[in-house]
Amino acid sequence: MGASARTALRVAVTFIAAAAAFYVGWWLWDYYTLAPWTRDARVQANIVELAPDVSGLVTAINVTDNQLVKKGDVLFVIDPQRFQVALDQARATVEQRQQALKLAQDDARRDAEVYSGDPSAISVATAERSRVSAAEAQAALQQAQAALASAQLDLTRSQVRAPVNGYVTNLTASVGDYARIGKGVLALVDSDSFYVYAYFMETKLPAIRDGDPAEVWLMAGGTQLRGTVQGLSRAIADPDAAGGLLASVNPNFDWIRLAQRIPVRIKLDNLPSGVRLAAGMSATVAVHPASPP
Repeated sequence: MGASARTALRVAVTFIAAAAAFYVGWWLWDYYTLAPWTRDARVQANIVELAPDVSGLVTAINVTDNQLVKKGDVLFVIDPQRFQVALDQARATVEQRQQALKLAQDDARRDAEVYSGDPSAISVATAERSRVSAAEAQAALQQAQAALASAQLDLTRSQVRAPVNGYVTNLTASVGDYARIGKGVLALVDSDSFYVYAYFMETKLPAIRDGDPAEVWLMAGGTQLRGTVQGLSRAIADPDAAGGLLASVNPNFDWIRLAQRIPVRIKLDNLPSGVRLAAGMSATVAVHPASPP
């Protein structure tokens, strides 16, 4: 091979190597900077904190930790005796007020008839007082009926039922505890609400559209799931601001300006049988744009 041929070969090899390096570099830059995928994703679910609407001693807990329950199942019971007594008392009060109303209405009707037949036999004031007494008795009956409904509601609420299908988690309550109104007794993970929050760098957001299909790989066993982009968060918390309801996404480094990570919500499609999800699981998400951005 002549010198010119060797020179041409070296130039060709150098050109090919440079082109390959450029291509690999461009591909890596596109993959890590623009391609819509991320390893920073978490499985999430709605957590229902169950707090009683009445106070009292817990007399029964019908579930165990991590148990799957159905909507409407009785989870725990607050001592119903006091509420039953209050209900019986409210019923007696309603009965008493009904009799009082009947008597007041009879008096008012009788006085009205007497006055209409002989105005001199009874004063106008007496007839008016009878009518007002009947109206007051009617109002008192309505008040007693409202108290009866409230007592019935308290007795019903002494049985705390599951508002959703889900799993009991971190059960620490026990029989004999005193449950207070509005204070959580147990938590329920809504089994029908699992979704994924994927945190994408803002440089990757232009390639993501609502409705795009997505693939989710769980770190637990590498299980692959399919989903759909539901939308992205329209705000994240300012790291310098205290408190708030916005998603807090801390930067990986505070000494260099990095692209912010924005939460993108992924709705999971039909789950394969045997897949067990837990809120907080780590995952990798790749979005496949349905159409060019």
